[in-house]
Amino acid sequence: MDLVIVESPAKAKTISKFLGKKYEVVASYGHIRDLPKSSFGVDIEKDFRPKYVVPKEKKPIVDELKKLANKSKTVYIATDEDREGEAIGWHITQATKVDTEKIKRIAFHEITKNAILESLKSPREINMDMVSSQEARRILDRIVGYKLSPLLAKKIQRGLSAGRVQSVALKLIVNREEKINNFKPQEYWTIHLLFEDDVEAMLEKIEGKQLEKLEIDSKDKANKIIKEIKKEHFTVTLIKKSKTKRKPEPPFITSTMQMTASNLLGFSAQKTMRIAQTLYEGVDIEKDRVGLITYMRTDSFNIAKEAILKARGTLKELLGNEYVPEKANAYKTKSKLAQEAHEAIRPTDPSLLPDMIKPYLNEDEFKLYDLIWRRFMASQIKPAEFKNTSVILGSGKFEAKANFKELVFDGFLRIWTFFNTQEKKAPDLKKNQAVKLIDVEGKQHFTEPPPRYTEASLIKELEKHGIGRPSTYATIIGTLLKRSYVVLKDKKFCPQEIGIVTSMMLDKFFSDIINVKFTAQMEEGLDKVANKKLDKIELLKKFYNKFKKLLDNAYENMEKIKPEDEPTNEKCPVCGAILVIRHGKYGKFLACSNYPKCKYTKPLKEEITDIKCDKCGAPMVVKYSRKGTRFLACSNYPKCKNTKPYPTGLKCPLCGGELVERSSKRGKFYGCSNYPNCKFTIRGKIKNQVCPICGYTLFINKKDKWCCANSKCKYCEENEGA
Repeated sequence: MDLVIVESPAKAKTISKFLGKKYEVVASYGHIRDLPKSSFGVDIEKDFRPKYVVPKEKKPIVDELKKLANKSKTVYIATDEDREGEAIGWHITQATKVDTEKIKRIAFHEITKNAILESLKSPREINMDMVSSQEARRILDRIVGYKLSPLLAKKIQRGLSAGRVQSVALKLIVNREEKINNFKPQEYWTIHLLFEDDVEAMLEKIEGKQLEKLEIDSKDKANKIIKEIKKEHFTVTLIKKSKTKRKPEPPFITSTMQMTASNLLGFSAQKTMRIAQTLYEGVDIEKDRVGLITYMRTDSFNIAKEAILKARGTLKELLGNEYVPEKANAYKTKSKLAQEAHEAIRPTDPSLLPDMIKPYLNEDEFKLYDLIWRRFMASQIKPAEFKNTSVILGSGKFEAKANFKELVFDGFLRIWTFFNTQEKKAPDLKKNQAVKLIDVEGKQHFTEPPPRYTEASLIKELEKHGIGRPSTYATIIGTLLKRSYVVLKDKKFCPQEIGIVTSMMLDKFFSDIINVKFTAQMEEGLDKVANKKLDKIELLKKFYNKFKKLLDNAYENMEKIKPEDEPTNEKCPVCGAILVIRHGKYGKFLACSNYPKCKYTKPLKEEITDIKCDKCGAPMVVKYSRKGTRFLACSNYPKCKNTKPYPTGLKCPLCGGELVERSSKRGKFYGCSNYPNCKFTIRGKIKNQVCPICGYTLFINKKDKWCCANSKCKYCEENEGA
């Protein structure tokens, strides 16, 4: 029997259905070796030699893989075809100590029967240049994380962390906020003329001179011009007609998928990648297990010829020949560093229309598949065509312009329905025709600061500068939010005080390496290592020598920043001492000035819920116990002293009741609201998620990984490194 090893159990389940009894398909559950969490794990003096360890929870998996590998004739490493996948495969061979002659590497862009069988026909060796590149990235991130974080803890605040790429992303957000705060708006006016036949035009010229954007800078100026315009008589002085085409966008790559899903579906980058992973690894459709999309971590617009042919055939059936170009549309990747051997993100079977598989997907899976399918199919359709008409209306002194746009052929917009064409048909006007002025209106405007970054615009900015790679965007954003350096307000990133201070100090002492240009150069260097154009040790030495000098200087010269307590007029309800505003890892909070004798704390602002008190009907507010456990209390206190456990919105996996926050001598935990009838309890960070292996409906965070809370199940979702 031959053994096939993949990363995830869902992927293993799909592939096993394509292969016969000759193959056993098993999962490694992501990385099985990594640098130790308890120590630095890199010997800088010995050419940055990493010390890899097998985490405790992974040892049973390694033992099982080793046992299966020893019994197998051939061991196929079928991890993802990127650096991370290549590294996972190499670590599997090292940890299990499989005979190298047994090892064969296979790779594929889609999990379909044909793709899997074809890959088995042409196995290769593990690409050690890709492994070296991933290892270099891991070591770089370890150096920055483990050397900078203690500095920040000593000089600013405990619990802070820094990252090679995340700190640059934070810098972009903080710099944008500074521009917003320093921005001074300027007033300007535009003059709009309404003529008969619903012709709306905007004033463009006065006495033959083109108006500048900020030229009409007051209401008085606008009113003076309006008064003069009302005395004038206008005629059509010019009619200009033209045709334009709007070409379809290329199929998705990772960044554009994340951006579009954010803008159109409201998905976070992490949510998009999680759903895409499911679609890639496969879902059950009737009796078949089907991988619905190609690999979702890619920066290439390449498309397989077979997929293009099938897409064109499907489009001819759906829309007719007039929508399909004679020659297939091709798209060139803008990035010099794109891995052209990869494909863009597309449906594995273009003829599998979204509505055909809707019953087999949940709502979010359907939305993302529908988006990917439409984007790919639209990319292979003819452009949309518009008839444009520009009309100049003049009076001798004043000249206004009206624009009209009419869709004459919808082309790719037939499939990509998210584009707003804003059509307006031109009236039947002739040159030198007199037109009656109906109304003139001045509209006040103010110049606006640059907007705060959204997830979509931050990813676009990172990609534009060559920072990060397809696998890292979601993790970069997740880390900034997790560390509370930034928060999302109206889906826009707003830096918190601790994020601003951290970024400011890093910029002051590490601006040579924590900047857009240097980080992009490091990404290029990593790509060169993967392409055998640069030695890994040379790259690491060049970085470390520069970094070490900056680090030593920072330890010596960075001033300590300790935000001072701000006294308030409130008294501590426990001991009567004054409450003060303190700065913690997650921002400001109220604490007793009698600390450490009294450890009372509470949030700066009480969070009012929409839950009503079941005794007096007043709104319940969120309170915190001395041990930090949340609970609900009546806002009508002290008249009403009703309290109840804090509802989490998470379900008990045993009885379906609601999990609530509780506390004991051992600290905070979650228990079932149906206690004592149900005695389920769990500690740690939890979330409702159905395990794809055992069906358990709860996950728990273990060492920065979301794992099935069922103690008999080994399934964990691997977090990607930034």
